[in-house]
Amino acid sequence: MQTRFRSSKKVNGMKISPLTNQRYWFVVIHLIVCSASVASAPGFSLANDEEFDFNRDIRPILSDTCFKCHGPDAADRQADLRLDTKQGLEDAADLLAAGDAENSEVYRRIMSDDEGEVMPPVDSGRILTAEQKSLLKQWIDSGANWQNHWSFEAPQKPDVPQANDQGWAKNEIDRFILRKLSELELTPNGQADQNTLIRRVSLDLIGLPPSAEILEKYSGATQSDWYERLVEELLASRHYGEHMARFWLDAARYADTHGLHLDNYREMWLYRDWVIEAFNRNLSYRDFVIEQLAGDLLENPTEDQLIATGFNRAHVTTNEGGSIVEEVLVRNVVDRVSTTGTVFMGLTLGCAQC
Repeated sequence: MQTRFRSSKKVNGMKISPLTNQRYWFVVIHLIVCSASVASAPGFSLANDEEFDFNRDIRPILSDTCFKCHGPDAADRQADLRLDTKQGLEDAADLLAAGDAENSEVYRRIMSDDEGEVMPPVDSGRILTAEQKSLLKQWIDSGANWQNHWSFEAPQKPDVPQANDQGWAKNEIDRFILRKLSELELTPNGQADQNTLIRRVSLDLIGLPPSAEILEKYSGATQSDWYERLVEELLASRHYGEHMARFWLDAARYADTHGLHLDNYREMWLYRDWVIEAFNRNLSYRDFVIEQLAGDLLENPTEDQLIATGFNRAHVTTNEGGSIVEEVLVRNVVDRVSTTGTVFMGLTLGCAQC
C-alpha cells in the first residue's frame, strides 16, 4: 500500500503533518471496531428501592460468564444461542420465558445441580454467585429487557429526590447525597470552617493549596458572597487550566518523549499549552473536540487550530531509520482508534481493535 502525505510544515518548531490516507483509514477502522461488543463495569446488587438497570446489573454478569459460549464468536458459540445482542435475546424468547423466571429454561439451567446441565458449564471455570443468580432472576421476571451499551444511550436527567433535612441541602446534588446518606442511616456533617473551605476549593479548582494572599484575602471574610468571589478568582487563575489539562492530557496519552527505544525528547509542548489555554479561555466542548480531531480541515485554520491537532500526533513515535512505513501507519491508526474510543465514546477498544 502506497501512502501519500500532504506537505509537512513546522509551526513554532512543532511538525504538523496531516496524513490524508491515515485519516481515511482511521475512519474505516473506527467504524469496524465500534461494532464490537464491549462489556460494562462490574455489577452490584440492587437496593430494595433502586431501579433495575440492565447495563449496570446484568450485562457484566453475561459478559463474564456467558459470552464465551453465547457471544460474538461464532466458532465458540454453543446451541446457536446469543446473549450479547438484542436480536439474540429475541431469538431466544422461548428459552428465556421473559416475565416468568420459574418457567425459564435459561434460569433452570442456571439453578441446576446437575453437572451435565448447569450453566455456566463446570469445565468453563466460571461460577455464578447467589447474588448474581438473584439478579438474573429479577431480570428475567422483569421482562429480560435489553439496553444498548451505556455510552450509546443519551443521558437522562433523573428526578431530584425530595429533601427533608431542615435546610442542609443547598442544591440538587446535595439532595442525591442526602438520599444515599439516609439509605446508609448516616447524617451529614456540619459545614466546614472557612479556612477548610478555602483549602478544599483551591485544591479542587487549581490543584494547589491556597496561597498566602488568598488566605489573607478570604480568611475571616464576612461578605455574603465571599465564597463565590473566591471561586471566580480561582477560575481566573492560569493554574486552573493547568490543573484541568492534567486529566485530559493523561487521556490523550500526551508525552514529551517518543515512547520507544531510548525514549528521546520530542516537541509536543505546544499541544500541551493549547489544552491549558483551551480550559483557561473556556473553549466550548464542541470546539475543543473539533479542533483536536480536525483543526487542519477547517476553512482557513488558524495556527492554534493546527496545533490542536497534536491530539492525533501524541501516539508513540520513532525516529529509527529502519522503521517499516506500513507497520508504523497501522500502529498509529490503531492507537488513534483506541484513544478516540476511550476519551470520546466511553468505550475500551484496546481489545476489540484486534
